[in-house]
Amino acid sequence: MKPAWNITLVFVLLSAVAGAATSEQAARDGAAAQIRQGCCSPNGGEIERLHHVADRLYAQFKPREAAAELRKILRLDHHNFQALVKLARAHIDIGDSIPEDGADSRERKIKEYQQAEDYARRALKVDPGSTWGYFWVAAAVGNIAMVSPTARQIELAGEIRDHVEKALSLDPENGFAHHVYGVWHRKMAEIGVASRAIAPLIYGRSLPAGSLDKSIEYLKRAIAFNPTVIVSRLELARSLIAREEWEAARRWLRSALELPVQFSDDAKHKRAAERLLRDIQDR
Repeated sequence: MKPAWNITLVFVLLSAVAGAATSEQAARDGAAAQIRQGCCSPNGGEIERLHHVADRLYAQFKPREAAAELRKILRLDHHNFQALVKLARAHIDIGDSIPEDGADSRERKIKEYQQAEDYARRALKVDPGSTWGYFWVAAAVGNIAMVSPTARQIELAGEIRDHVEKALSLDPENGFAHHVYGVWHRKMAEIGVASRAIAPLIYGRSLPAGSLDKSIEYLKRAIAFNPTVIVSRLELARSLIAREEWEAARRWLRSALELPVQFSDDAKHKRAAERLLRDIQDR
């Protein structure tokens, strides 16, 4: 008999926040890497133009078209850090957009997420001192886990944690990494004692430990660094609900509803916040 929990949920939230990690954020670290790579090469002007085109397409929620422009950059500069991390992000978005009811949807999603992982690991080799290489590896691996069997999810949970911790050690102000770690802690904390006890017997591997206190701490940091990201407020409310802090949860949900839509998943997150607010209005 399998444990009565679903570790997949933690990886779903990796996908949600990955979509909000903007090119401007990636560029914060990428600029230094570009200087080291010789961004002022004869192709520098064309590379800059292609980045602008890709950013515009991505902002229009066209990740596939943006990826095509980014691959043109790699043909000019195989080690272009910003192109690599943006390609990781684009392929995660492409994978997320594949309908789940198709006969081959799982295989198609995995293919996109594996491409994202490949680009992220290439970025990590280009600049191992960047928080964003580690962040995008964690995001890509998390999405692979999301559509993998439970045993594989358990195997990858520790790797995701390690990459997020490394991202934070390199940049303590990486709000997206704080978000991911906050959700990770809640999902791990929600796994019961009995399930933890039998997981090694069934899957041959222990589960990492999580903490609701840490979840709330990291999600509040995520909001402090990225105050306009709706999904961080939604997830903080969920962690507060797990602690039965109803009024605080309602305040964060109401504040999420007041924010403007910026990213492709924001409308969905607002609907979730509205439903959750209705569910706890009398608590």
